[in-house]
Amino acid sequence: MTQESVSFRITRSTEDLAQTIHALSHRLVRLEQRFSALELAVSNLDAPPEISAAELGSLESVERLLNDCRSLLGSDPTPIDSAALAPGAESFAA
Repeated sequence: MTQESVSFRITRSTEDLAQTIHALSHRLVRLEQRFSALELAVSNLDAPPEISAAELGSLESVERLLNDCRSLLGSDPTPIDSAALAPGAESFAA
């Protein structure tokens, strides 16, 4: 073998190695970015959702309505005066 062919092979191998390292470093950067994005997504899942004051007030009023309904369902029904009902409505009162 001549000196030139050996030098060419070394240069070519060095260029291939440099390209491979370059490609691997780009893949590593992309993987690190994806990993950071996944970490951020997981941390956002762990954080409780923020509720605005309007939503909180609405939820409190719904809770009051539910408690009122539960208390009405749990209490004794008041007797209905059938004379106060319109004609034909007695069947609905029973």
